[in-house]
Amino acid sequence: MRPRPRSGARATAAALLALALPTGLLVLAPPAGAAEVSTEDARVPSGSGEEAVELDTTLYLPGTGEPAPAVVLAHGFGGSKRSVADDAADLADRGYVVLTYSARGFGESTGRIGLNDPRYEIADLSTLLDLLAEREEVELDADGDPRVGVAGGSYGGALALLGAAYDQRIDAIAPQITWHSLTTALFPDHTGDLETGTVAAVPPTVDDGVFKQLWAGLFFGIGSAAGSLLDGVGGGPAGAQGAAAALPPELLERAAANPEAVEQLLTCGRFRPEVCAAYQSAASTGLLTPEVAAVLDRGSPAGVVDRIEAPTLLVQGTRDSLFGLDHADANARGIAGDGTPVKVVWFDGGHDASASDRQREELREQVAGWFDWHLRGVGEDPGTGFEFPAPTGLGATVGRVQGGGRTVVAEDYPGLAAAEPADRRPVTLTGPVQPVVTPAGGTPAALTTVPGLGALSAALGGTTAEIPGQFAAFESEPLDAAVEIVGASTVDLVVASPSGSATLFAKLYDVGPDGRTTLPGGLVAPLSLPDVSTDPTTPTRVSATLPGIVHRFEAGHTLRLVVSSTDQAYALPDEAAVYSVGLAEAGAVNGAAAGSTQLAAPVVDGRSESTGGTSRWWVLLAVVAALGLLGWLAARWWGGRRRRQISQVEPDGEDVPLRFTGVTKAYKDGFVAVRDLSFEVRRGQVLGLLGPNGAGKTTSLRMLMGLIRPTEGRISVFGHAAGPGAPVLSRLGSFVEGTGLQPHLSGRDNLTLYWAATGRPAEDAHMDEAIAVAGLGAAIDRPVRRYSQGMRQRVAIAQAMLGLPDLLVLDEPTNGLDPPQIHAMRDVLRSYAATGRTVIVSSHLLSEIEQTCSHVVVMAKGQKIAQGTVEEIVGTGGSVLVGLADDADTDRAIAVLSGLPGVTAGRTDEGLVAELDGARRADALQALVAAGVAVDEFTPRRRLEDAFLALVGES
Repeated sequence: MRPRPRSGARATAAALLALALPTGLLVLAPPAGAAEVSTEDARVPSGSGEEAVELDTTLYLPGTGEPAPAVVLAHGFGGSKRSVADDAADLADRGYVVLTYSARGFGESTGRIGLNDPRYEIADLSTLLDLLAEREEVELDADGDPRVGVAGGSYGGALALLGAAYDQRIDAIAPQITWHSLTTALFPDHTGDLETGTVAAVPPTVDDGVFKQLWAGLFFGIGSAAGSLLDGVGGGPAGAQGAAAALPPELLERAAANPEAVEQLLTCGRFRPEVCAAYQSAASTGLLTPEVAAVLDRGSPAGVVDRIEAPTLLVQGTRDSLFGLDHADANARGIAGDGTPVKVVWFDGGHDASASDRQREELREQVAGWFDWHLRGVGEDPGTGFEFPAPTGLGATVGRVQGGGRTVVAEDYPGLAAAEPADRRPVTLTGPVQPVVTPAGGTPAALTTVPGLGALSAALGGTTAEIPGQFAAFESEPLDAAVEIVGASTVDLVVASPSGSATLFAKLYDVGPDGRTTLPGGLVAPLSLPDVSTDPTTPTRVSATLPGIVHRFEAGHTLRLVVSSTDQAYALPDEAAVYSVGLAEAGAVNGAAAGSTQLAAPVVDGRSESTGGTSRWWVLLAVVAALGLLGWLAARWWGGRRRRQISQVEPDGEDVPLRFTGVTKAYKDGFVAVRDLSFEVRRGQVLGLLGPNGAGKTTSLRMLMGLIRPTEGRISVFGHAAGPGAPVLSRLGSFVEGTGLQPHLSGRDNLTLYWAATGRPAEDAHMDEAIAVAGLGAAIDRPVRRYSQGMRQRVAIAQAMLGLPDLLVLDEPTNGLDPPQIHAMRDVLRSYAATGRTVIVSSHLLSEIEQTCSHVVVMAKGQKIAQGTVEEIVGTGGSVLVGLADDADTDRAIAVLSGLPGVTAGRTDEGLVAELDGARRADALQALVAAGVAVDEFTPRRRLEDAFLALVGES
């Protein structure tokens, strides 16, 4: 890592360009990305001595013929370079050189996990920047200095932040759902006063916090699996279930020679010893020791975030009990403090809830737009504002109010740099001082936050999981007007404990008029109180900051503050005790409890506010209805003919399950992913969709399933126009872009849950047939998180086949399958089509397409370049290699073959070769057999792979 002054060459060039060209030309700069993307795999050495590793990398080259800016994509914890392959292909399609890699200790890279230690993981990033600087395809700011951005989520997001702090060559970053301080994340303590005007700030952990044991255990468990070691301890491949797990003999030999080393391997897996020791200390004691803090702080941007000069796009999720909104808030404050441009985007998702397809697409566009502006100087200036999902809540009579999927945009992130501090709305809470019991051993404990299932109380149908006697509750009056909280609220409490210390958990519930409750985001605020009064008559004042949320509390609803003594996601005190908890009197320091206090709720300008209470809702509804009626009348008058055309059912729809007609998909930056695509698929066919990376295959499938809309053209499924929410899509089963399985559920439960979500009768699922397709045996009832990639793949394919859909669409179905499983899948798909149904397969395995599919569509650069049966694509004629049982029959075989119309035959170095020149292979073989010539081998010399490469090369 070589810190250096940032070059001013780029800014100067941009200024000159702005003067030389009209603004419109800059905005409408042609997109790079029309050229074909190629990839290069390499193992890159990094580090030296005992810390030397090899990083497994893939370089995506757009093939534009000119140097282009580069982007390094870093994966999340437990992932590998394959985790970001789709994002890499998308950026490469846009004209970027993209480098993906597996961090040390993950995937096929060697080394041990250091939790983004600057000495190891961050040094590896600098090594990769050196590599990019040596590539002629990469644009340079100076010698050895590539024009480069870094993006990543979670573990990869922290790497982007730390990389920009330690290596000034990085020109822009886009970290997502990541941490500011691992210490604060895993040992949170939401007590103390704040001196910031931002909306989601939470006090950092200073001396000690409450150990987030469930998340920490999951975090450590993912990284401690020592590769193939799992095969010996019961986590091996399918087929080993139920058998007694035996350690590999070589491991037993090593244990006899060096028991300490083997113990390290079994208990620490791929973690570095100091990281393993830190976790074991925290897990056994629940305490934040200086040694544990040192390990966590080393991999945290908190201490170096003020060094970052690269423009930063911070993306954080509102449903995240691991790295909450406060982490993005702290990163934003640290980076913007020295004038570095920062934009903050919150989205409805996170570690507890995956983003929707629409959100993923929008975030992908955000990141690409950020790099377009800051690396290439094209597109629209993304600015330094603040975006967040429109607050949602619980309606009093009409169920959940979703906010229409809207995004609220503010010019500035409140309290950041020169922006005005966040406004806070006071809400009065009332309630007496209450005793709160903490049970011995912390059991039973309240159930609110589970890793990956943040809003568990909502999932339980609104039933809270608080334990009677273990919490104090304080409530507001029913609201006269809706309150939209955007960020972290604060409230002052008073606490006393017989032992002088207490551990509490504060949370804010939304209570409807019917008593139904919801805990926004499933989030809680741990309060670590090591020094409080032992006298309930003179309790200690505690300033508490609640978790950052985005939630609308509707008019007529009540805010309920709950302060509990237990939460099963955290380490809890062993000793039983009874705390005293109340509301603090305004302005008092200690010793004064009050029957009411003010909760300070952050609000952000631009929100939708119902100042007239529920009556205004009906006024708004009437206005919307009137506008809708006018729009409907206008649409009938202006576009009736077009609407009738779109809704028309094609008469041959049942015979043509799928038809693309002139379909084009273009993005706002000018990039055309699919251009004028037309083809049709007949009933009973197995169609293979072929094309290199960036050909537009996945985009076409996403349009088919209604996930994105085509810019032009029509897609028909069984004669009906396909689009988002189209009823005809119920006849389609699909598996595209990842399995989407819930890791905590079994394979069977995943299938059951998926079918239940369709709302169709259980008897129509054909569950037994689908489970038979998965072929997992007893493993179908094991949690998916213990599945191999191949096992997950088979469950996902079975999920697509639930209900025996008439049209089955599979994207790369053989990924992760071994050869016997691939062979079995081939038989399943052919048999499925033989029942009169239709199958579409997108795959890179050309040999499997050739053996499985009856028809093929070949795409390149977003366009169809060939369509037909496999034989038509390969060529019905061509040449064949003939292997004879007896070489003495060669002359006779040549004579027989040469006697067929258009056929010539002769000896070659490979053996006897017949040039068929239009004749059918079956006719040639039949002639040999009829002449009594014994044939051992009759192999086409041109395969689908040859035809595919020729077609793509010609395009």
